[in-house]
Amino acid sequence: QVQLMESGGGLVQAGGSLRLSCAASGSISSIIAMAWYRQAPGKERELVARISSVGSTNYGDSVKGRFSISRDNAKNTVYLQMNSLKPEDTAVYYCNSAVVAAGDYYARNYWGKGTLVTVSS
Repeated sequence: QVQLMESGGGLVQAGGSLRLSCAASGSISSIIAMAWYRQAPGKERELVARISSVGSTNYGDSVKGRFSISRDNAKNTVYLQMNSLKPEDTAVYYCNSAVVAAGDYYARNYWGKGTLVTVSS
């Protein structure tokens, strides 16, 4: 079984910064990609940023130039550095990862439980 655990959410003023972390644990053979999604009240879940196993990244249009995703493969951890935060960034942020668990032959999609980020104006 594979678990994803997010941390680092909280309340911040507009213009401030936060750093989210997500650690994958369990019987992991390999991690293909890691990503952050977010879901604001009344809205659909959207991709924030994604990073591949070799470090290729892509970002949602609304966060380009402000957010940065990185990963530590040795720790099975992905980070999201969020700068110049805006009230519209308020959402629950979910960690997502495509993981090949020990004993599996293909990757499965796993989700964390989410961490709330609130940006006050």
